[in-house]
Amino acid sequence: MKPQAVKGTHDILPEDIPAWRQLEQSVRTTLERAGASEIRTPVFEYTETFVKTAGESSDLVVQKEMYTFTDRGERSLTLRPEFTPGLLRAYIQHGMHVRPSPVRLYSIGPIFRAENVQRGRYRQFHQVNLETLGSADALVDAETVALLYDTLTVLGLDNLTVRLGSVGDPEDRAAYNRYLRDTLEPEADRLSETGRERLRLNPMRLLDTKDPSDRALIDPLKRPFDFLNPEAAAHFARVRELLELWNIPHELDTSIVRGLDYYRRTAFEIHHAGIGAQSALCGGGRYDGLVRSLGGPDTPGIGWAFGVERVLDALAEDSPERPALPGPLAFLVPLDAEAVTEVATTARELRRELPVGHAFVSRNPGRGLRDADRSGARYAVLRGTNERENGTFQVKNLQSGEQEDVQEAALTDYLLERTESR
Repeated sequence: MKPQAVKGTHDILPEDIPAWRQLEQSVRTTLERAGASEIRTPVFEYTETFVKTAGESSDLVVQKEMYTFTDRGERSLTLRPEFTPGLLRAYIQHGMHVRPSPVRLYSIGPIFRAENVQRGRYRQFHQVNLETLGSADALVDAETVALLYDTLTVLGLDNLTVRLGSVGDPEDRAAYNRYLRDTLEPEADRLSETGRERLRLNPMRLLDTKDPSDRALIDPLKRPFDFLNPEAAAHFARVRELLELWNIPHELDTSIVRGLDYYRRTAFEIHHAGIGAQSALCGGGRYDGLVRSLGGPDTPGIGWAFGVERVLDALAEDSPERPALPGPLAFLVPLDAEAVTEVATTARELRRELPVGHAFVSRNPGRGLRDADRSGARYAVLRGTNERENGTFQVKNLQSGEQEDVQEAALTDYLLERTESR
């Protein structure tokens, strides 16, 4: 039996890497132009860091979606199921609250969740994550939503829909949860098992249900948006006003909720029509109070995240042509045994300035040119008895078919002159 990757994981092959690099470079450029700094945190933290932030009623805890293990020191550790808790732990631990506010931090890397595998989502997948800490102003909310939209459009995505809502303040959430309990507890036997559990632990999470019987009970009910206090409603109106000013297309979603307990006020998602029924590419929201719950200063914050695999999937739908795997500029071919060492030595010298490959055994000219072409090189550089006697290399342009003899001492300059036209 051939070895297989663990279910829910996948290999990112060499031919996939150009698209990943292109995405990561574009994201870094867009976010850093907006004043964000990259932060890299460990892939595992103490389990309590995630339990404190997610809440006991979240799917991460209730449905045991976290990869948790006990180390040799009998400490409970968890592979990160999201970036935010570890990033905020680092923010607190390193006293970053004294930096000029707001502090804007982003991360790119793997995330681990023991959940059902679906299109574009794995048990080890990758996220881009942004957090903005230190301001509760609606201007920060609007800019955060706009920055997510900009990041995705700069990548080349079209057909995006921004859905914007508000989950209100903690007292609004509490009032809405009471409303759901009062309304649905008499009908609890008509809910699914998962629905009954959500009604008991966190009724608002029922709005996320896909179960038809649950939906039949939920759809006619009021939404969290109907329970906003005046201050939260004014905050949301200001966010919409700014997005309209900046021509960020969006639509009101009064039923939008967040599965994690720490969110409040602004909540948002961006959807893409090309990836099917599960069209949500990404989402985020405000989480004032979360830093304090982890033992830090009372610091407001807002953030978002998107799955890299899902965004690459959407990009492939919009533009099926993938970026090409970059090859070397030149591929050196030894035509006899003595030339094997010569071309390896020449390649080492050329690599100080150029991407260069070479064959490791002697080839006849036809086989050597095929090897050079398969490597993706633009030029084949051949070396044999005649070239050695004349102190030259034979250089062939694999696109035009033109070839010429180039003196040994001039080879680097010859190739450098042609790098700009690649």
